[in-house]
Amino acid sequence: MDKRIKLIVDSSVDLPQEFLREKDVHIMHFRVSIGGKSYRDGVDIDTIGLFGLIDENKQLPKTSAMSPFEIEECFNMYAKEYESIIYIGLGSGFSSNHQSVLIAASNFDNVYPIDSMNLSGGTGLLVLKIIKFIEEGKMSALEIKEEIERIVPLVRCQFCVDTLKYLHMGGRCKSTTKYIASALHIKPIIAVRDGKMEITKKPMGYKKALDIMLSDIIDQKDNVDLDHILVTHPWADSDAVYLKRELSKYFDKSIIMETRAGGTVATHCGPRTIGVLYILKELKEKEV
Repeated sequence: MDKRIKLIVDSSVDLPQEFLREKDVHIMHFRVSIGGKSYRDGVDIDTIGLFGLIDENKQLPKTSAMSPFEIEECFNMYAKEYESIIYIGLGSGFSSNHQSVLIAASNFDNVYPIDSMNLSGGTGLLVLKIIKFIEEGKMSALEIKEEIERIVPLVRCQFCVDTLKYLHMGGRCKSTTKYIASALHIKPIIAVRDGKMEITKKPMGYKKALDIMLSDIIDQKDNVDLDHILVTHPWADSDAVYLKRELSKYFDKSIIMETRAGGTVATHCGPRTIGVLYILKELKEKEV
């Protein structure tokens, strides 16, 4: 990548680590704690291992925000070697980590933090855009930051949840809601809106939920940015095959990218959570 700009992300962006290393992107790993032990997300333990620990301990892991000092140390590693640093990670509506980033960045005049207002593959899509802009070499770090902030409201991140067990364990779902949803086979579709998660649809049946997500993107196919479409999940391989097959009927296979959700986010929703994520070219009137 261009030596002018160093891109730093956190492990919640849920893009393949091999790909990020190949693109010279530095990854800061969140720590997750469960059963009295602390693990670096994606390094010391994978998402499937975390699900095993959740079942064993009957509780969700706790994710620790990085300290401003830890982030500043990372910035110091590159501040002199590179003209500029761009940092993007878990959105401010989901973690206090972005505030720590802002505190650390305030000690540098060449660090440009971006609030993704998103999580998982939603942030990953923005990372892919930043990588593209850096490789093209036509924009400064400030120009990239401004362009990404323009794109943020165009990101569409939604995923369906097979069980409310994990949301209930995390205090995001009442017992009565969990019981009713289970009895009626309701598979909620959760979308990121204005930097927060909200349930937007409550279809009965997992297959119907997948088809609703497909319909949403297909209905907007002429307004979908054709750089990347992500199918993101922690442990839903057969469902990913179905989504990719259906998407390839309307979009070029080369832009459809399957990614694995890491423990920072996935363990709050469950192993068969899966999402379709994309960026719109522009906001239509009904989308505003």
